Amino acid sequence: MFEEIKQKAYEANMMLYRFGIAPFTWGNASECDRNAGVFAIKPSGVPYSELTPDKMVIVDFSGTKVDGDLNPSSDTPTHAALFSAFSQIGGVVHTHSVNAVSFAQAGLPIPALGTTHADFCYGPVPCTPALSEAQVESEYEKNTGLVIIDYFKRNGLDENAIPAVLVKSHGPFCWGKDAAAAATNGATLEIVAEMALKTLKLNGEAPPIDAFLLNKHYLRKHGKNAYYGQK
Repeated sequence: MFEEIKQKAYEANMMLYRFGIAPFTWGNASECDRNAGVFAIKPSGVPYSELTPDKMVIVDFSGTKVDGDLNPSSDTPTHAALFSAFSQIGGVVHTHSVNAVSFAQAGLPIPALGTTHADFCYGPVPCTPALSEAQVESEYEKNTGLVIIDYFKRNGLDENAIPAVLVKSHGPFCWGKDAAAAATNGATLEIVAEMALKTLKLNGEAPPIDAFLLNKHYLRKHGKNAYYGQK
C-alpha cells in the first residue's frame, strides 16, 4: 500500500548521503501522501549503507506510526508539524551539513549575495530563534517544527518561495514538492551557505544582491512566466 512513498523516501535519503550532507546517520528525508494523510521517513539511527525501501517507516500527520517494523526518525514530529502547516509541500529533509550548520550555530541567516542563491531562494534563508528550555524539555522535536512555522507566519514568509530554514544552534530543514526536491534543496542550501561564508571572508561588507537581479533570477525559474528549462 505504501510502496511508492517508501521508495521515494528511500531514494531521497540516499541522495542526502551521496551529496555528503548527512554524514553517519545525521539526517533524514520524508515523502508524504496527502490523500492518505501519511508520510514515509527514514528509521532512526540506521546507517545509510543498511537502508532499503522496506525499512522506511509510515507515520501519520499526528506523528503516530502506521506501518513499519522500526522506529521512525527522532525528527518525525518536526516533519509531521511541517506537513500539517505547509499544505503544498510533499517532502521534508533535515541535515547537519557543515556550512549551513555554521550559520545556524552563529544564529545568522544566510544572506542572498548572488544569483546562485537567487535561483534557489527568494531572499535570505532565515534563522529562527533558539528554543526555550521549556520547549526543549517538553516535545522538543514537535516544538522545533512549531518554532519554524511560527517564524514564517510572524514574518510573513512564503514557504514555497523560501524552501529552507535554519534552527538556531541546530541546523537546516528544507522542503519541496516531493522528497527528491527537498533533498536537492538541502544540497543547494549547503552550496550557497559555503559561497556566503567564503564571500564574507573575502569581503565582510559584501552587500545583498540587488533586488532587481534577485527578482529576475528567482522569477525566471520559479515565477508565473518562468522560462528557465524545457517546457
